[in-house]
Amino acid sequence: MNAISRYAQASVGYTAKVQASLDLLTQTRHDHAGAWTQANSLGAEDVVITHLMHLSGWLHQADASVFVLNTEKLHEQTIALISQIERRYSITVKQFKPEAVQTIALVERIGENGIFESKDKRLSCCDVRKMQPLSKALAGQVGWLTGLRREQSMGRAQVNSLEQDGPRLKLNPLVNWSWGDVWAFIAEHDLSYNALHDDFFPSIGCAPCTRAISLGEDFRAGRWWWEANDGQSPAKECGLHVQPTTTTTATTSTTVSQGTTI
Repeated sequence: MNAISRYAQASVGYTAKVQASLDLLTQTRHDHAGAWTQANSLGAEDVVITHLMHLSGWLHQADASVFVLNTEKLHEQTIALISQIERRYSITVKQFKPEAVQTIALVERIGENGIFESKDKRLSCCDVRKMQPLSKALAGQVGWLTGLRREQSMGRAQVNSLEQDGPRLKLNPLVNWSWGDVWAFIAEHDLSYNALHDDFFPSIGCAPCTRAISLGEDFRAGRWWWEANDGQSPAKECGLHVQPTTTTTATTSTTVSQGTTI
């Protein structure tokens, strides 16, 4: 049984959710002109967003782009999806990698397996391999699109569709979608997806930091599984996304929630 057979089950209101996401893309592009980029993690949500950008007419605009944070620790199945996306949409997916001098210094500092020794060491790896390349990917951008959904974790339960993220905006078109909605859309549009999803990887990151989950485990249980997940420790994140505050600011026709990225 593949991931589509296992998960594709549209929720009540699925069609309306899809249309709302398309409308959000169109309205955001109108209200906040300029360069926007999609952070594509090469997971299920992000192949959906790339296709929504295609359907809305945004993907092939000169001010739109798609990028991947190639940490140089990604699974083979994850890397394989990049060329499939490029062929389908006739685009070039930008890849941002860590600086070689930084990765060498990282290994000298924490060792090859230091990420398993402490959260501080793991976060230092995330900083070199993800956060520093992210700053380059977002330079000069008005905003970026992500695959955050409220259902993914308690830490993401309050995420809004459009947030102020430091000096730029963050657009999250799938906040109200269920996991079943994501897969119903993939099936409906015959989208290529990361083969790891067939092997019970719902949330996919770097190879050393991601494992398959078992029946009944939390959606993100396979990420940094060796770290505490007792409900008291901070949410297990790499730093790309943090929970926004509840302060809101009205824009022309959308609501922007104030948040920060560490």
